[in-house]
Amino acid sequence: VQPQASGGGLVQAGGSLRLSCASSVPTSSLSRIGWYRQAPGKQRELVGVILGGGNIVYADLVKGRATISRDNAKNTIELHMTSLRPEDTATYYCGALDGEDPHWGQGTQVTVSS
Repeated sequence: VQPQASGGGLVQAGGSLRLSCASSVPTSSLSRIGWYRQAPGKQRELVGVILGGGNIVYADLVKGRATISRDNAKNTIELHMTSLRPEDTATYYCGALDGEDPHWGQGTQVTVSS
């Protein structure tokens, strides 16, 4: 599956970010694909995920601020987050579940300055 994330960087609080994840297989063929993040000293947590049926689930911490979309023609998904807060600072990962096999891409760092 080899999800590959791109985007991220340094953003001011209140700003927005857009991350993209490219999959080597059609995202619609996956059990799920989405975004996770891990802050220093904390466990990896869900940001939002597209389920196999197409439903999208968001974590409460980002609900209303995050939108996940996908482009079937490009086999990509995108995360758009607004109203960023310093606590959104983390390494963001694109993760996919192919059947029961998990696949993780390299993370991309997002730093939100206050």
